Amino acid sequence: MLRQRVISAAVFLPILFVAIWFGDPWFSIVVAIAALLGAIEFYAMFTTERWQPLTCFGTIWVLFFISNAYYAHSYSSESTWILVTSSLIASAIIFSLLLVILQGSPREKILYNWAWILAGVFYVGWLLGHWILLMNSGEDYGWDGRDWVLLALFSTFAVDTTAYFTGRAFGRHKLAPAISPAKTWEGAVGGLVGAIAAVVILALILEEPLDIGYGKLVVIGFLVGVFAQLGDLAESKLKRIMGVKESGSLIPGHGGILDRLDSVVFTGVVVYYCLRWFIG
Repeated sequence: MLRQRVISAAVFLPILFVAIWFGDPWFSIVVAIAALLGAIEFYAMFTTERWQPLTCFGTIWVLFFISNAYYAHSYSSESTWILVTSSLIASAIIFSLLLVILQGSPREKILYNWAWILAGVFYVGWLLGHWILLMNSGEDYGWDGRDWVLLALFSTFAVDTTAYFTGRAFGRHKLAPAISPAKTWEGAVGGLVGAIAAVVILALILEEPLDIGYGKLVVIGFLVGVFAQLGDLAESKLKRIMGVKESGSLIPGHGGILDRLDSVVFTGVVVYYCLRWFIG
């Protein structure tokens, strides 16, 4: 398993790094592909009929949210982006409900199907879109968006890695045995320390993030460490609810794309709003 993980990382990480380094449109294309595959896996966990109208609707709206994030920096003002985003949210809620009703879903499943389709749209499309916002909004606040994406992404990977090895070496107390039996409190603490260390080290390497000061970097590292692991647990709980071990089999050693994105989905949002609220 570890050997497969290393091989997969050796294949995918250089592609990801190149996309980040060259920026848009390459980075947004990679995010869009990940969101598309993630949406397909998300809806596949809930139904055996992969391409029924509900899953098609959800997948299309996921791509709408990704596209909206990509074009956000070209809008005339932030209020325009907010208006477009609000319109997408409203249309997703209204049209998905109408589709569920018109499709003739059993009465006892109408609410379930409606919630399921919206969950995929917001969990995959809305949240992953924040990575594109992070990449492209830097110029508005004097940041290099590329540096912040690198810092957020690789500190998230550091959480998974340090939590895994710390847990294997020192893990004794189960963190959430009903959700993920292998995770321990020792591993969680190791992941938290790893996130803080990774943020500070990456800031030193990239230089620009260092300008905000060590105190704020530690706060960002702490939040990345917490929310990366919460994202992991949340996706594990979803899989347990649906009775599946992995979201897919696309990435050897990791499972599906959602199994690799579980932490990333939350941390992009956390870093973006940290910069907007108390740094930008």
